[in-house]
Amino acid sequence: MDPKPQLHRESVADHLVADVARAGAGELAGRVREQLAQRHPACVQIVAIVGSGGRLEGVVTIERLFGLAPETPVGEAMARDYPCVHPEDDQEHAASVALHRGVDALPVVDASGSLLGALPPQVLLQVLRREHVEDLHRLAGITREAARARHAIEDPPMRRARHRLPWLLAGLAGSAGATAAMAGFEDLIRAHVAVAFFIPALVYMADAIGTQSEAIAVRGLSLTRSGIAHLVAAELRTGALIGAALGVLAFAAIATLFGDARLAGAVGISLFAAGAIASGIGIAFPWAVARFGGDPAYGSGPMATVIQDTLSILVYLAVLHAFGF
Repeated sequence: MDPKPQLHRESVADHLVADVARAGAGELAGRVREQLAQRHPACVQIVAIVGSGGRLEGVVTIERLFGLAPETPVGEAMARDYPCVHPEDDQEHAASVALHRGVDALPVVDASGSLLGALPPQVLLQVLRREHVEDLHRLAGITREAARARHAIEDPPMRRARHRLPWLLAGLAGSAGATAAMAGFEDLIRAHVAVAFFIPALVYMADAIGTQSEAIAVRGLSLTRSGIAHLVAAELRTGALIGAALGVLAFAAIATLFGDARLAGAVGISLFAAGAIASGIGIAFPWAVARFGGDPAYGSGPMATVIQDTLSILVYLAVLHAFGF
């Protein structure tokens, strides 16, 4: 996904806790444990080992501290390469560092390496949740920072209708195109009435598969850094597998109930194609609307649906023609 605009970034400085356990490298583990029991600092997951001027020299985790003999200097057990962040770093970057390095808390240092505080576990969890929800809202077009998100839910009904109606009119135009396409196959449908029985099922399955893809995109795009081309290609393959499975089932049922293997094959192949098409559109269309400055909250549903429906019908009719109907 594209990086978030700098305007909306929240920094580590907004969340750091200054009250973190500290000790000198020469202090004994037993004494440090006694001080922890007396002080009760806000962040106890790590003990920051500081030198002159408050410069961070390393970190001893609370688990490591309580495993040391009382007479052992904590400096002998400190991790010098323990990850740390700076106050101006983005909060999401900090949470990602903690996650990938497998640590519970992060010390925060300034440009000179002096300890300013730490990000305890509860802060990191809150940041991860906030970033996750924000990414979901960005994909859906309802980011909390954007004024248009508030307008979408708070504006008077007339203004809301003015925003939403153009997308629905575009959808209506698309449905008219689908109707025109079907009209062009009027003779085929009149000659083989049974082929019309499966159009509602094809349209429904295309909508259902596309809706699944949209839901997966909303939930998953915030958790991945893969490019959109890779995601669409993977979703196309997934949709093709789903369509193939549904197509095989449909072929068996239609061939058994209608005794027409040719019609069963046409429906089965159409389901296979509809699955792949709907999956690709379901994940790509919301991304494309946002990419070009539109609001996916208004446009994704109506337009993705009509495109999926129209293409599914056209594919079905083309397959019927290829099968000699």
